[in-house]
Amino acid sequence: MPDWMTADEAMAALRVRPQTLYAYVSRGRVRAEPDPAEPRRSRYRASDVAALAQKKARGRKAADVAVAAIAWGEPVLASAITTVQGGRLWYRGQDAARLSETATLEEVARLLRGGLGLPPDVVVDAPDGPSGMARAFAAFAARAAADPPAQDRTADDLAGEAAGLLDLMAAAVAGHEGWAPREEEAGAIHERLGRAWRAPRAGWDAIRRALVLLADHELNASTFAARVAASTGASLSAAILAGLCALSGPRHGGMAARVEAFAAMAQRRGLARTLASGGPPPGFGHALYPDGDPRAVALLAAITVPPSLADLRREVETQTGQRANMDFALVALRSALDLPVEAPVALFAVSRTAGWLAHAIEQIGAGRLIRPRARYVGPVIEL
Repeated sequence: MPDWMTADEAMAALRVRPQTLYAYVSRGRVRAEPDPAEPRRSRYRASDVAALAQKKARGRKAADVAVAAIAWGEPVLASAITTVQGGRLWYRGQDAARLSETATLEEVARLLRGGLGLPPDVVVDAPDGPSGMARAFAAFAARAAADPPAQDRTADDLAGEAAGLLDLMAAAVAGHEGWAPREEEAGAIHERLGRAWRAPRAGWDAIRRALVLLADHELNASTFAARVAASTGASLSAAILAGLCALSGPRHGGMAARVEAFAAMAQRRGLARTLASGGPPPGFGHALYPDGDPRAVALLAAITVPPSLADLRREVETQTGQRANMDFALVALRSALDLPVEAPVALFAVSRTAGWLAHAIEQIGAGRLIRPRARYVGPVIEL
């Protein structure tokens, strides 16, 4: 048996999809390294693959399979919206990176909704609050408390409301600074954010690209939270609020802050000492993209990465084999355009609202409650 296998060989031996193979790698069950013959691709330890295949052949309990599926496992819901295949991100069968070359977030949001729902004719007013994220939470908490349930409404009706809710999120994050001198000049969402953050006009296109690339990412944590809320028949605004809550965590939308801290520590202590402190470097590597995050590649190609971050990227990729992911790219974008500190998570919130709404509408149409079971591990119960 050869020492190493290609991704196709490993998937064939394990009878799994790419995302499952990448999950095995992220959990340390299959070792991987850059292929010396083609560094942009990975190769996989054949002995690990063989051992895992043998274990799979012996079978596992259904409960064990379900537990494994919770963390980067097989898809747990049928969806026609987004998938990761061949190392690329696809929106309704279209390559997200290619869409980011020209599309706006509004156009991609409608694509994710299956072509339904036109943007509102009137731009909503911005709610008050000390920051974009604070305004977003306040706006959607108020809507969730007042809006009627989404259950039993048509997809067309929900899509029309969804277009307005996306605009509300943009207005909340941009605030009053996002307005142009005349209301009719408010512009597309990326223009409103660029204006609000006082970004140079030459950088507004990079903001547009980031919004498109972040619009959806299959069943990530915040999208799953939004779908769970929608599965109860709750309003679309309640589903968005659920997504916002999940996004706020440091392992999701708050990852950019960890990348910033890692970069500062590497500059202060040196990369070798920083990497030796343990754990994977934040902003690098992705379980779904072992050969590199295509979203990060597309965004980083559209900006001039500041020298300190460019050096960090090169050194980490060389020393660890882990390539920069979208979290690193967002930090590079923020630094390159001198955006506010909250810009990465705010960009995430605005763009991912498009995906949350599409998934909520799809889940409501499915008419099924998402209700997993728990595998009890507490004190023994005597019956």
